[in-house]
Amino acid sequence: MLRRDAKFIIGQVVKHRYYPFRGVIYDVDPTFNNTEEWWNSIPAHVRPSKDQPFYHLLAENEESTYIAYVSQQNLLVDDTGEPVHHPQVDEYFGDFEDGSYELLDGYAH
Repeated sequence: MLRRDAKFIIGQVVKHRYYPFRGVIYDVDPTFNNTEEWWNSIPAHVRPSKDQPFYHLLAENEESTYIAYVSQQNLLVDDTGEPVHHPQVDEYFGDFEDGSYELLDGYAH
């Protein structure tokens, strides 16, 4: 089954289905676009299908901030209503309202 329709949008705050991190989406790939090594490093029990959207996140957990690449099947809407405290958020986004950020001019994807 092909699942290429993106469920989430750029600027939306999401959380990982299994791991304790959340982030804001800043880009979307219609299907997997990373290395085989990266894909194989994912534990088999949570390894996603490659034929679905993958999201680039400005991510955070309790210890740090980082960039994450996550499949659609492993994301959920973050319903905390809290902004993401990643240092690069201001480079891409403006106002935060209702769980989403406004994309700054010049970053339209």
